[in-house]
Amino acid sequence: MSNPFSESGGLRARLADPDAEVRRVAVLDLPYGDEEDYIALLTVALADKSAAVRAEAAHALEGVEEQEVVAALVPMLKDSDEAVRQAVADTLAELKEPRWGALLLGMAEDSEPGVQAAALRALRALKVDAAFEPAMHATASADAAVRREAVGVLAYLRKPAALPTLTRIATQDTEADVRKVAVGALGYADVDEVIPALEAALKDSAWLVREEAAHTLGKNKRISAAGKLTEAMQDEYWQVRVASARALGKMRAVQALTVLIDALGHTVSNLRKEAAIALGELGDARALPALEVAANDADPDVRKLSRIALGRIATAQGA
Repeated sequence: MSNPFSESGGLRARLADPDAEVRRVAVLDLPYGDEEDYIALLTVALADKSAAVRAEAAHALEGVEEQEVVAALVPMLKDSDEAVRQAVADTLAELKEPRWGALLLGMAEDSEPGVQAAALRALRALKVDAAFEPAMHATASADAAVRREAVGVLAYLRKPAALPTLTRIATQDTEADVRKVAVGALGYADVDEVIPALEAALKDSAWLVREEAAHTLGKNKRISAAGKLTEAMQDEYWQVRVASARALGKMRAVQALTVLIDALGHTVSNLRKEAAIALGELGDARALPALEVAANDADPDVRKLSRIALGRIATAQGA
């Protein structure tokens, strides 16, 4: 088998080509694990003058745990290009090795927001306990990206001490995407204390936050929230209604029977499907007539799910 590194015009030459796009594609063509200098060439690509090449090299190193690779990647969290910083952060996070966390902790409190956000992004999946305090401090950052990544770290660490901060962010942060991440982070907390914040988020000005709130309430399965979720079934965005119907089904919220039956007639098939699933979860015989109609729906998935729901209700009724 020929050696692609030594061939004239081979990968080594392409990695030194004046054209940045040629160099970037050469990174993609490196034969992972087949050549002893694979990593060495990639670390050279990490120093390329083109941000696109550097980002591609960072992505290509995903899963490579050699110490020299990590040592080369960590300083790149200070790269001038945001896309490179994110690529490096994602690659470091994929290592899922807490031992590398110590290299990242200092950068998690860097004065440059872009660097701080990238370091927190890398720390998120590593679940390093020592990242808790830097993440808590970062939730007060003036930079929305830093706050968002800090919330992500707290979500992975799942520490009860973070709940007051997360509930505040979920309802009060000025940026919708930060509120959304905080709402999702509350899904790990199986406690009643987070329910008021999640119910408040069902009224958020951003529909993506409202949708996330419904999803999270479905995870928590607190029947006390069924009333607010039933109200959310009237949301102007069908995506919020879908998430609310799913949550109500998981809760087996019989009080939502009427709105779920009504949803079987919605113009959006995704909502009809979710309503059928939820009605099957409820197991209430009063839904049978509507489900029998839905079993002839124009959408094959709605028909299938309605028939499954009919079967579940029949089983629940002992038929």
